[in-house]
Amino acid sequence: MTAYRHMLAPLDLGFTTLKNRVLMGSMHTGLEETKDWNRVAEFYAERARGDVGLMVTGGIGPNMEGAVAPGAAMLATDEDIKNHSVVTDRVHEAGGKIAMQILHAGRYAFSPHCVAPSPVKSPISPFAPNELDEDGIEKQISDIVATAARAREAGYDGVEIMGSEGYFLNQFLVTHTNKRTDRWGGSYENRMRLPIDVVRRTRAAVGDDFIIIYRLSMIDLVPDGSTFDEVVQLAKEIEKAGATIINTGIGWHEARIPTIATSVPRAAFAWVTKKLMGQVNIPIITSNRINTPDVAEELLSTGCADMVSMARPMLADPHFVSKAAAGKAAQIAPCIACNQACLDHTFGGKISTCLVNPQACYETELPIEPTDSPKSIAVVGAGPAGLSTAITAAQRGHTVTLFDKADEVGGQLNMAKQIPGKEEFHGLVDWYRTMVDTLGIATQLGTTATPEMLKGYDEVIIATGVLPRDPEIQGQDGPNVMDYIDVLRHKKPVGKSVAVIGAGGIGFDVSEFLSEEDGHSTTEHLPEWMREWGVADPAEYRGGIDPQGPQPGHPARAITLLQRKAEKHGKRLGKTTGWIHRAALKMKDVTFVGGVNYERIDHDGLHISFGEARENPQTVAAETIVLCAGQIPDRSLADALDQQGTKCHVIGGADVAAELDAKRAINQGTRLAATL
Repeated sequence: MTAYRHMLAPLDLGFTTLKNRVLMGSMHTGLEETKDWNRVAEFYAERARGDVGLMVTGGIGPNMEGAVAPGAAMLATDEDIKNHSVVTDRVHEAGGKIAMQILHAGRYAFSPHCVAPSPVKSPISPFAPNELDEDGIEKQISDIVATAARAREAGYDGVEIMGSEGYFLNQFLVTHTNKRTDRWGGSYENRMRLPIDVVRRTRAAVGDDFIIIYRLSMIDLVPDGSTFDEVVQLAKEIEKAGATIINTGIGWHEARIPTIATSVPRAAFAWVTKKLMGQVNIPIITSNRINTPDVAEELLSTGCADMVSMARPMLADPHFVSKAAAGKAAQIAPCIACNQACLDHTFGGKISTCLVNPQACYETELPIEPTDSPKSIAVVGAGPAGLSTAITAAQRGHTVTLFDKADEVGGQLNMAKQIPGKEEFHGLVDWYRTMVDTLGIATQLGTTATPEMLKGYDEVIIATGVLPRDPEIQGQDGPNVMDYIDVLRHKKPVGKSVAVIGAGGIGFDVSEFLSEEDGHSTTEHLPEWMREWGVADPAEYRGGIDPQGPQPGHPARAITLLQRKAEKHGKRLGKTTGWIHRAALKMKDVTFVGGVNYERIDHDGLHISFGEARENPQTVAAETIVLCAGQIPDRSLADALDQQGTKCHVIGGADVAAELDAKRAINQGTRLAATL
């Protein structure tokens, strides 16, 4: 009997059956906008080959004003239908099913032509929306319905109507954005009229044998959001209107509560979906921070939902479901919810991919195929760059030996996993260890590689990482000074008052680590995490917002985070996660100081001044000063090999030390190994 009986059970929808209870949730990848339909098709087909039960595409706009941005993908013409058919044909050939998400962005659309129920500007958009009149509302409904009909013509198995995350339909539902007094506003019956009409008319247009998923916001996490009674009322009406499945949406994009970042507990909002179970007779999907088959099985077996949605885990490993079914769950490349290569890319106008799996969305550009000429390859450094190289090379048939001076694989990831809120890095290191063993990669751990040891290999890859940068501060060799490695790896005792020098990613991580006592993490304790961020039951408070606001625990230390640059702290952190890190530290009463000169360190603490004129001298009283002032490449071995004329490839931090950029390191290592 399979360990994942509930997850792998078929789901009978009456007119069709899904092979299992796993939905690949919608993601904005940017692929549809490339117009390279073979590339789009191969992305989805690869997930179909991995046996996911049903996939949902990225959001497709129903019209110009509703598209997320100018040039965003739509399905408006016969040519569009022909292009999308390339995708659906490929998915069906691979044995999969696919639904197209219809996404009307409303006031979130990045366009001066955006429309909404009322002219209430979004805090995350520069454009105030145009208020729709009666004819304008009818046009939006008609365009959504026509898009659904074209989706059926293009071969899709269904559509998902996006009614959550603060998009157009969601904007009609709540008084936060709907100030109307006509039949589309005022009472809740009026405010929910639009999504009901959209589903009812869509069902009439596509017939009975076509999947309609309605993405319903279960908890808005914004002021004046829906109550849970309203959520239930809408769900029942959406069922009557003809929906096949209800999918869970969590939080509006403008919400100041994290919902999918790595610091959010796994399945943090499944309890909201569970509250809806039994209220409707159609299947319900739960979502957000579900990233292992064990978590999925637990949710399904305990009645939280009929199906689970996993989006980014299907970027990390397209064969998630088939590996789980084959008893190879340990070989599933884990989604660590870092956002660095998926959402950060989306909001930066780049094609999405995955930090863990650089092949995601690049299936046609980065083929990883068996080699015709196996080589013996030495990889020095068992951090992200070296591991990705070693694993990819071994998968292709090369014989690989992996060297590292540490006694375990993982490199700097072993420090990252110590940070509260970054527990997912434990799973990534575990996966690397599993793959090294599974692929038979020889390891020389606890070994400092020398040029002599590397003689005789066909290829030598140097991935020796980085060394801490010397900030050259007078007094930094004192007993009250240490660097981030002392804190995170060697666990040296730190005083109750701390000055952290350097406000990049490492400075933020160290501050997070030191603000908690003994590695405690609210990410591991859902009720504490909810209190910390002010999340409440929407059955008690509108939108699930606790009226008391965030209630963080007391910080373990008084921390001052300093930087030389006179700019916002964390400016260069992840585009979609930087605000979370800043908010978390502010909740822990961390003091941010920028634009400083580091004058000296003595027993009183850190002496600083400001500006080029070194004005306003001050002393930051601190028992401990922690240096997080950047890194430099560790190229000593590469330089020694170069001097003796031995050719080698230098990758990762040893190539370029830019923070601790695992995304670049893994991508570089994977692409190198694909060409050897």
